[in-house]
Amino acid sequence: MGIVSFFKEAGEKLFGGKEAVAAPAQASPAELQQRSAAANDAAAKAIEKYIGAQGLSADGLAVAFDGASGTVTVSGQAADQATKEKILLCCGNVQGVASVSDLMTVAQPADESQYHTVVKGDTLSAIAKKFYGNANLYPKIFEANKPMLSHPDKIYPGQLLRIPPQ
Repeated sequence: MGIVSFFKEAGEKLFGGKEAVAAPAQASPAELQQRSAAANDAAAKAIEKYIGAQGLSADGLAVAFDGASGTVTVSGQAADQATKEKILLCCGNVQGVASVSDLMTVAQPADESQYHTVVKGDTLSAIAKKFYGNANLYPKIFEANKPMLSHPDKIYPGQLLRIPPQ
């Protein structure tokens, strides 16, 4: 359990596009609060849908979003540590999310992965060399981040990657 930090400006664009509308200048505080709550609920649903689209699930999965702080709170019980970590990455690697509050549990605990924030010029081979001492182990990192990664060359600065234990 804890908080995982992400780059708010990097990631999947799930919300804040066409559906984001400016509040009228004469909106009451109650109207603004209602709009904010509705936007937060819509963002949480979009993140939950994204998790499902990646083929990930957890018993009692619940996602909440606070747009003011850019924080996602996720709870539920994942079948294993890898699934939990992938769900956390799905929540955090979304544009507009700065941190994820992890309230998840795991049915079958295992060693936790390390994380690496991609910087300009990074490759999975270079990351594998840094963490494992062998650039040829990059497929292990790629597999650990599927289905969020569709190809080993498609990583971007600001993205947080799981680095499983060797």
